[in-house]
Amino acid sequence: MSTMKSVRTGGVGTIEIVDVERPVPGPRDALVRIRACGICGTDVTFLHLGGMPARAHLGGDLVPVPLGHEPAGEVVEVGAEVSGLAPGDRVVVNPQAAPTGIIGCGGRSGGMSEYLLIENAQVGRSVAVFPDTVPFDVASLNEPLAVSLHAVNRSGAGPGDKVVVFGAGPIGLGAAIWLKLRGVEHVVVADVIPSRLEKALAVGADAVVDSAEEDVIARLTALHGESANALGQPRPGTDLFIDAAGAAAVFDTVVRSAKWGAKLVMVAVQKKGEVDLGGMLRSELTLIASQGYPTEIFEVTPELVAHQERFAKLISHRVPFAEAARAFELALTPGAAEKVVVTLDG
Repeated sequence: MSTMKSVRTGGVGTIEIVDVERPVPGPRDALVRIRACGICGTDVTFLHLGGMPARAHLGGDLVPVPLGHEPAGEVVEVGAEVSGLAPGDRVVVNPQAAPTGIIGCGGRSGGMSEYLLIENAQVGRSVAVFPDTVPFDVASLNEPLAVSLHAVNRSGAGPGDKVVVFGAGPIGLGAAIWLKLRGVEHVVVADVIPSRLEKALAVGADAVVDSAEEDVIARLTALHGESANALGQPRPGTDLFIDAAGAAAVFDTVVRSAKWGAKLVMVAVQKKGEVDLGGMLRSELTLIASQGYPTEIFEVTPELVAHQERFAKLISHRVPFAEAARAFELALTPGAAEKVVVTLDG
């Protein structure tokens, strides 16, 4: 039996690198040698829990979770019935297409492994091929950028809109880039970490707001002009708010800032909290939820190829697989890193 190394949750706040059986592709499958895999906030959630309930609805014991749902790699074997793929092809993966459960999010497999089995491998559904002009670490951004693109698509943002994105992590910065690529007039990014705001300007944001130090409403009024809510009370002229932060303060700020007819897109995971529904009423604020990427997972791939230098700026740390524990420690430490990618060299 051939084995490979794979990362899974250990105890609370820790990972384990374990030896598992190297998968063997069937006639409809492909085997991918992973060359890079990003770490996401969902991974951090699993680490905080120390696993996943075996029967979530029954409150079962925690079981280890194979981690990694942002992989990029190289095809090494293809089944006899697979078409459009060949050994040597570089691919990004749709973790939601796996029939045995979402890769790295409770499914049987995790992308933070030396090899990944692509079940029922199909170009355009489970994988997309990208050229060798794109480094594997940059290609691993494909999945989070699909999350960002779906949020922007849900927003319906147009060229004349004035937008603020709360949260300058990878999803928020990805959203800022997608907004500018579709010609949106003015994009502001708000965060509490100065280094992330510098990154936002580097990837093309028109302005930034340090929401820990500045009056957000006053700054937005200065940047977007003055408008009003449905009662005529003064409000910034911001058309669209995107919550990529997940902090309760974001909702409070948006409701206090929203002009008549403004929209709020929620892509971050919000904890339970109170929302001022009366404030929403006074602005006729539209709340739009954005979950995953129903169609966007491979729509982003050619754009990622075309604008790879811009998207590459999202990566703050590249850590070798042998030091995966350090990579996850970075991701667990608030403010320590923007985007950590684990690399597996050939």
